[in-house]
Amino acid sequence: MNEKSTILVEKSTPKIATITFANPPVNVIVPETVTRLHEILHELENDVRVQVVIFTSNISGFFFNHFDLRQADKFPFIPGPDSVPMWVDLVIRLSKAPFLSIAKIRGRTRGGGNELALACDLHYASREHAIFGQPEVGTGILPGGGGSERLPRLIGRDRGLEAIVTSQDYDAELAERYGWVTRTLPDAELDRFVERLATRVASFDKAVVAAAKAQVNRASLPPDVDFATAYAEYTSSLAGPGFQAGFARLGRQLAEKGLEVELRLGEYLGIANAHP
Repeated sequence: MNEKSTILVEKSTPKIATITFANPPVNVIVPETVTRLHEILHELENDVRVQVVIFTSNISGFFFNHFDLRQADKFPFIPGPDSVPMWVDLVIRLSKAPFLSIAKIRGRTRGGGNELALACDLHYASREHAIFGQPEVGTGILPGGGGSERLPRLIGRDRGLEAIVTSQDYDAELAERYGWVTRTLPDAELDRFVERLATRVASFDKAVVAAAKAQVNRASLPPDVDFATAYAEYTSSLAGPGFQAGFARLGRQLAEKGLEVELRLGEYLGIANAHP
């Protein structure tokens, strides 16, 4: 593994792997993140022993953040006659992978980071420290990695629409009430809970767990084609005047306020668009 990778992976047992997001200071998603995640997913899919994969973060205050839009044109595609955005392939395959994926969420999870979390099978969040959002519309673009496909299926059309068009941040309590996460736990209990759940599932027959997941997938997953359509719409929105103006306003705020903007992004997006 590249020492400078934004993604770390380790196996606590042959059956349980942990993927850690590690891109300080705010865990934004960069092209290398996508490429490395895609490589790891391929490796884990082909490891017949792995039954549970846990996603977590080692950056305080951030689980997995939005795309680094300064590098939007550099995000990878899978080469071939039917070239597919690597991010689209990643979130589709994660939901269908032959292992159970668990997002263990502390800190902010927004945009692409929220879409990655939604692609996981189970979502457990720190009651004190988890924050969620789909901020794209507030910056003048569209979600492109599954937010508009998965979130309404989880929390309902109206709540999904509210989250996407307002670009607000949601605390863990409200996210749990909406059904955005599987459940929240006191922060001091989160690690132990996820560890015990992963150990329990890993003790079961892998083929049966994978088959049960496939049954649930038939009843719940969006059509694959919708993800490619949304990514194309996201890409087109990057060229629109709304993004050019919104990103410039946000950039001025970042230059003035620094990290505070990322910590309170939902609030600052409202300020930015109320005062152009």
